[in-house]
Amino acid sequence: MSTSARPDSRLTYDDFLLFPDDGQRHELIGGEHYVTPSRNRRHQQLLGRLYLAVADCLRVDPALGEVYFAPFDVIFSKWDIVEPDLLFVAGDQLGILTEKNIVGAPALVVEILSPSTRRRDQQLKRQLFEVGGVREYWMVDPDLETVAVERRDETGRFSSAIPIVDATLTTPLLPGLTLRLDQLFAP
Repeated sequence: MSTSARPDSRLTYDDFLLFPDDGQRHELIGGEHYVTPSRNRRHQQLLGRLYLAVADCLRVDPALGEVYFAPFDVIFSKWDIVEPDLLFVAGDQLGILTEKNIVGAPALVVEILSPSTRRRDQQLKRQLFEVGGVREYWMVDPDLETVAVERRDETGRFSSAIPIVDATLTTPLLPGLTLRLDQLFAP
């Protein structure tokens, strides 16, 4: 008895390119389509403050890399295309940048959690970023006013999330970056 292989039904980057430009965030994770509505005011405030903090650091030392915010496609595979809220491409990996997107893992990825994306950001995207080679992943929680930081350990995997509360956000990826959480989460 012969068995025939079922065709792969996962969506790919070719399908992704056909999605409408409707102001919503379209992403593929494992070939599954996820849609997120436009962000709210609080989300935009936090994203703006994070971007400015990283951009100010890069103004002092532009060789460190480049910072971008959504929408900007990050392609991990033909089945995994995401639009992180904020991302940093380090100076040693600028070759992953194209005019249209990023092909490969940025050094730093930041997602601002919301009720509709929390589980996806903390589970699916975390796993994608870990397997995909992201060096550091920040999950900003506007409700708890915390930032959970995932950094690669000596095994190449993310260590347990380090919750940053009532402190200053720093990263070895951006020496000189200091962002106090009370400033980040200020009303």
